[in-house]
Amino acid sequence: MLPVVIWMSLVLLTIGRPSLNYLENRFGEENESEEVRSEAIKRLLEVFGMEDPPAALARGHKQPPQYMLDLYNTIADVDGVTKDATLLEGNTVRSFFDKLHSDQVEFRFNLSTVAKSEKILTAELHLFKLRPQASVTFNRHHFCQVNVYQVLDSSKMNVSQGKKLLSSRLVPIHSSGWEVFTITQAVRSWMSDEGSNLGLLVTVRTLAGIHMDLKTVRFASGRDHHHSKQPMLVLFTDDGRRASSQESPLKDESAAVSSLPFPSPPRPSAGRRIARSTDYDDGGEMPCQRLPLYVDFEEIGWSGWIVSPRGYNAYHCKGSCPFPLGQNMRPTNHATVQSIINALKLTKGIETPCCVPDKLFSINLLYFDDDENVVLKQYDDMVAGSCGCH
Repeated sequence: MLPVVIWMSLVLLTIGRPSLNYLENRFGEENESEEVRSEAIKRLLEVFGMEDPPAALARGHKQPPQYMLDLYNTIADVDGVTKDATLLEGNTVRSFFDKLHSDQVEFRFNLSTVAKSEKILTAELHLFKLRPQASVTFNRHHFCQVNVYQVLDSSKMNVSQGKKLLSSRLVPIHSSGWEVFTITQAVRSWMSDEGSNLGLLVTVRTLAGIHMDLKTVRFASGRDHHHSKQPMLVLFTDDGRRASSQESPLKDESAAVSSLPFPSPPRPSAGRRIARSTDYDDGGEMPCQRLPLYVDFEEIGWSGWIVSPRGYNAYHCKGSCPFPLGQNMRPTNHATVQSIINALKLTKGIETPCCVPDKLFSINLLYFDDDENVVLKQYDDMVAGSCGCH
C-alpha cells in the first residue's frame, strides 16, 4: 500500500492538471488580449499623429487658457465635430506660456514640442494689459505706442543692433484686457535656428517717442499675476496631414452634419411586429445605413490629458446594397453597374456593392502636451457623415 503522503500527492497532481491547463490558457488569452490592446492603442495614436500619449495631468492641476477654450468652442460642436472647415487656419493651434517670468517686459517661449516639419502660418503674442494705477488715472496721455522686438543679442538690447522690431501699434492707456501682436517672422527664424531664440522685448513710449515708465502702462507677468492673465504665445501651424486627406473624394464639409440625408430602415406596416436589425419584413438584411459608434477617451485611458471632447461619435456604415439600387442608397455609377453585373451573374465572383461612408467629417481635440502646453488639433476624416453603396 502506498504511503499516505505519496497517495495524496498523486491525487493533487491529478486534480490540479486540468486547473493548471485552464490557468495557462487563461494567462495566454490575457497576454494575447493585452497585446491586441497595446497594438490597437498604438495604431490609434498614429491616427492622432503621436508616437506616445502625453503624460497624464492631475485634473485641476492646470487649467487651459480661456482663449483656447473659446477657440475650440468656436470651431467645434459639443462632440468635437468641426462646424466649418474654413474657420481654422491650418490644422494645429498651440499655446505656450512664458518661461522667463521676468520683472521686465521680456518673454521667452520653449518651442521644442513643435515639429520641424510643421509649417508656421501665424504667431501671436497675447499680453494682458492691466488697469493703470490710481496715480496715473488722470494722465494727460490717452494713447501709448507698444513695440514688440525680437531679441538678437541679449547684451545689446538697449541699442538697435541688439533687437529687431516685429510689431508696433497704439494702445489706449486707460484700457485693460488682452492685446495681440503678430510675431510670425520671429517664430519662423527660431524654428530654422533654435539657438536664435533669445526671447522678446516689449517697450512702451508716448506718441512723441518718450520712454514711459512700466508702472504707467502695465502688462501682467507670469510670476506676479493669475494664470488666466499670463503672457502667451499662440501658434497656428499646419502639419501637412490635411493635404493628403483633402485628395479624398469622400471629404465634403460644405454642409452641416445634421442636414445630411441619411437612409432610414423601412417602417413596418400596420399589424406587423417591429423588425429587429437582422430581421426585416422582406426577409433580407437591413439596408445600408449609418449607425452609432461612440469612441470613449476615458475607456481608452486618455482622459488625463484630453480636455475636450470626452469622446465622440465616429458612426459606422452597415447594411446591404441589394439590386436594384435606389437613389436612397446614394450609389455611385460604378456601384450601380456592379450591382447589375452581380444580379445578372454575367461574371463569376462579382459581389454586391459595399455599404461605406460617402461623406467624412473632421473632429477637433483640445489637449495638454508633454510640456503642459495646450494644443488644439483638427483631424480629418474621423466621422462618417453619411453612408452609401459603393
